[in-house]
Amino acid sequence: MKQQRQRRQEAGGPLRRVQIGNALSAFGSGFTMPYMFVYVDQVRGLGSLAAGMVFTVFALAALAVLPLTGRGIDRYGPRPVLLVGAAVAATGAFAFGRATGTPELILFSFLFGAGFTTCQPALATMIVRSSTRATRSHAFALQFTLVNLGMGIGALIGGQIVDVAVPGSLTTLFTIEAAALLAMGLVAGSARIPAAEPAPAGERSGPTGLRALVADKAMLRLCVLAALIFFTCYGQFESGVAAFATDTVGVAPSTLGLAIGANALTIVVLQMFVVRITARRRRTTAMAAAGLVWLGAWTMALVAGLVRAEALAATVSIVSIYALFGVGESLLAPTLGPIVADLAPARLLGTYNAGYALVKQIAVAVGPAVGVLLVGSGTWPLYLAAMALCTLLIVVMALRLRGHLTPAQDNARQAAPQFADVRELQTAA
Repeated sequence: MKQQRQRRQEAGGPLRRVQIGNALSAFGSGFTMPYMFVYVDQVRGLGSLAAGMVFTVFALAALAVLPLTGRGIDRYGPRPVLLVGAAVAATGAFAFGRATGTPELILFSFLFGAGFTTCQPALATMIVRSSTRATRSHAFALQFTLVNLGMGIGALIGGQIVDVAVPGSLTTLFTIEAAALLAMGLVAGSARIPAAEPAPAGERSGPTGLRALVADKAMLRLCVLAALIFFTCYGQFESGVAAFATDTVGVAPSTLGLAIGANALTIVVLQMFVVRITARRRRTTAMAAAGLVWLGAWTMALVAGLVRAEALAATVSIVSIYALFGVGESLLAPTLGPIVADLAPARLLGTYNAGYALVKQIAVAVGPAVGVLLVGSGTWPLYLAAMALCTLLIVVMALRLRGHLTPAQDNARQAAPQFADVRELQTAA
């Protein structure tokens, strides 16, 4: 018993450091992400076109670095990749807050985005290696909760600092972001991550890099499903739905802030309860359930569009949309990351995490463009119908994915619960 407790403590220490690093990174992002557009457009006076270019470059940086990131993690381990990513992101954020011209802002936006996206698969790989199969879903759920909590707190504090009339206030925000990224690298990068499990004899050869991922039919199906998930929810969260709420329904921006707060509160309150429920269910069932919940969210959006003349009813409907999004996100947090980890061969864990992150980044970049285009053109019923159809596809594809996963990968054959491991992780939370 003492030896088991010691092993759990040795495994829990690195995981706690990684989770603290996740929280620090999210805390810093909360200071800057809501204000990047305002910074370029209004503070530097470069206009919305330049601000859009900066956002595009920030997102597309992932296309350049993530394929190399996965290969670097598999060859050198996640810690060196994380440290390099944190240093590059911190440099980009620090310089971005002091740049004044469009070329400089685009360059530093690329560095900022490249470093930031490099850190994500490295952190995911560290979580996988620092957790067990019994605690992995809890670990990813805790990561998701801490990210939302950190970003919410950072945005709240950042909102008290920012002043469009004082450029130095925005420079301060990006300096804080740079410091948070360095702190993340220092804390998570100093964790003693367990070595990768030795690959079975049958897995020591074969395709490498993204070719191996494309050859894996189950992983390929999961990536298509994940792209649809991130396009339909995360890609619309702060763009299409926000534009629909303010332009079509006509709610005040303060109501939008209340709705986003309701989303974060829903996740923080429900996440650790939901993870207990999903621990006894198939992961594909949880993903399909998230799709059904989001179908309810798009139904509430339709209600908001129909009752927009009634201010109170419209406000309640908009807040409900974001709260229901939070319920669906809570169902997905303990499922997607662990499935990627279970599908990946031990020698290609970094490649699989990087490929998954690349799909996520592309979907989140494409989603806002489609959502804002449909809402801005005045065809909001078409927008809601398209998103509802995508949500139904999520349900169907999640259930069809079941046939391509083993019972262990789908959490269908659950071993005897390791309550001590779970309690250890909950104590860390």
